[in-house]
This record gives sequence, structure tokens and C-alpha cells, in this order.
Amino acid sequence: MKINWKKNLYITWIGCFLTGASISLVMPFIPIYVEQLGAPKNKIELYSGLAISLTALSAGIVAPIWGKLADQKGRKMMMIRAASGMTITMGALAFVPNVFYLLVFRLLNGVLAGYIPNATAMISSQVPREKSGWALGTLATGGVAGSLIGPLMGGVLAEAFGIKNVFLITSAMLLLTTILTIFFVKEDFLPVQKENMIDTKEIFKRMSRPGMILGLFVTTMILQVSITSISPILTLYIRELSGKSNGTLLISGIIVSCAGISAFISAPILGRIGDKIGNERILLGGLVVSLLCLFPMAFVQSTFQLGVLRFLLGFSTGALMPSINSIISKRTPREGISRVFSFNQMATNFGQVLGPLIGSSIASYSGYRFVFIGTACLVVLNIILSTINFRGLLQNKKS
Repeated sequence: MKINWKKNLYITWIGCFLTGASISLVMPFIPIYVEQLGAPKNKIELYSGLAISLTALSAGIVAPIWGKLADQKGRKMMMIRAASGMTITMGALAFVPNVFYLLVFRLLNGVLAGYIPNATAMISSQVPREKSGWALGTLATGGVAGSLIGPLMGGVLAEAFGIKNVFLITSAMLLLTTILTIFFVKEDFLPVQKENMIDTKEIFKRMSRPGMILGLFVTTMILQVSITSISPILTLYIRELSGKSNGTLLISGIIVSCAGISAFISAPILGRIGDKIGNERILLGGLVVSLLCLFPMAFVQSTFQLGVLRFLLGFSTGALMPSINSIISKRTPREGISRVFSFNQMATNFGQVLGPLIGSSIASYSGYRFVFIGTACLVVLNIILSTINFRGLLQNKKS
């Protein structure tokens, strides 16, 4: 059966957008929901960080298991499993009676997650390699735009319908993703017997530069730490800047989501450019731009200034994970691509675990503004590590 990978790309783009939006849609009001559920005032930042981190922690632990099953049973099956499972766990959040059950279902949400990495692995296995930068950059706009526009949707919906009903709406979005994947995504995959699967060590041996791929996992983890460290405090920082409590959810959603617009524009363009000049160059450039945007956020005096910097930050966001995914795709044997992507997903999730905890800890002891300074320092570290990781390759390209 001949697969129309472009059709799959467009359908999975919708699925990634809805999944990304559904996950991030609840982020702006997690601290406020924790407060409503009766958490002590001096523990709100801590429980907010845990509520975000537990999902990523459980997803990271099980990612290699789902990756191995995807290489054995097929990526479409794993996409359906993830979307349908999250439909249930996300909807259940509307009915939790206290913070303890909120944390339990956030953990289960992570265990059953994995739609976007499996969609990435499937498209990567189908697209011609010379077009992988554009294809994966385009696919990434779905998840990135969804995750960054989601808070705006969440802010509007929370103001209109209340926080609890937002979880039910989110569950409906995930159900739509499940239906689209079942009926419209096509995969010509022949299940592999367990004894016939290529060993993971052999997959890495077949790569031209396995050490660089391992380095990319570290880059991914630090990148996610720097992105998510801001999550627990951003809504509270906006409330502090605006000097009022009314409309904070809506303002927060707008400021977070404006980065999604610029990321949506930049990701496919930078992916296409990366196919020509090297995704390594695009990745390094994106890290430098993100540093130039993050550091000044510690010194803004208004929500407008913060929104402008968030918008500019989105252009670099469109360059980062798509570039990493494209490099992995071009250097990984197709028969093991889900496993390699699952390791990168594990690095992503562990970074998402550490980020909110680091951010909330800094905020508790030093204040909100120091979170942005600490995040900028992490980006500097990532620039140094990535430069070392790509040094030989970049020199070869220059010569």
C-alpha cells in the first residue's frame, strides 16, 4: 500500500495541534486551581510545580516502553492509545475533590501520553530524508502552536465557563484527535516479532555519529528545563506586573500564546532552510535568539513589554525542537526510529520535570524575576554544549 505521507502530515498536524493545545490549555490556571482545591497559601507554588512535573515524570519513565512497542506494533496504534487514554484522564480532572487526586490524575495523564512523539516518528519514517526538515518543522508547528495558543484558549474558556468545565472541553478535543487518527491516518506497517527486532545497541552502531545523538538528548533536556521553568510563575508574574487580579487569566493566555504565532510562522521556514544549510546551524541560532529574549524578561515593567519579548521568543522556539527532530531523523535507521525518538522524549519529559521545580524553587526563595535570569543561564550552558557537540560538523560545512 502506497502511503500519502503529505496527507498523513496534515492530519497528524491537526492531531498534534489539538493535543498540544489540550495539554497547555490548563497551564495558566493550574496555580489558581490548586488554590481553589484548598492548598495552603505558602504551598501553592510547590503544588503547582508538582502538578506540572508529575505528568512529565511519568511520561518520561514509560517513553522507552511505548517507543519499543511502536517499533514492534506500529506508530498509529500508539497514537490512538495516547489520545484515547488522555481523553479519560484529562476529563477526570474536572471532578477531583482535592490536590491529592489532582496530582494522581496528572501522573496518569503522563503515563498514557505520547501522541506527538509517535506522530513525529511516523512522519519521519515516511517522508523522504531530503524533505525531513520541512516536514518535521511543519508538523512541529502543530504541537508548538497548539501548546502556545492553548493558554489563550484556556484563559478565554476559564473566564467564560469556569476552570472545571475547561477540563471537559479539553477532553472533547482529545476525543476528536482519537477519531481523526483512527479514520484518516494511514500506516503501512508490518508488525515485527519480538525475537526479530533489531537490538537498540545495534541501532546506535548503525548511526554515523551516535555520540552527537546522545549529546542532542542532553540539549533537549536543558532546553525543556529552560522553557518550563517559567510555567509555574508566569501567571503570578503577570498578576504582579498588572497590579490587579481581574482578567489575569485572559492576559496570561494572550501573553503566553503570542509566542505561538511567531513559532507557527518560523518553524516550517526554518526547517526548509535547515535542509539547505544544516539544522545544526538553525538550532544554535535559535538558542542565541532565545537568550536575547529571555534575559530582558527579568527587567520588564509592564505586561506589554513581556508580551513583546514572548512574541520574539516564539521565532526561536520554532527553530529548536524541529531542528533536533530533523537531525535525529536524518541519522537514525528507520527500523529503530521510534525508540530513538522515545529516548529524546524521555529527555524532554525529564527536562519538563526539573524545569517547573527549579522555577518554583527560585521563585519561592528569590522572587519571580530571578527565574528568568536563571533560565537565561541555562540557555548559555546549552549554547556551549551544542557548539561543542556540533563543532566538527560545522567546521566540515565551512570547508
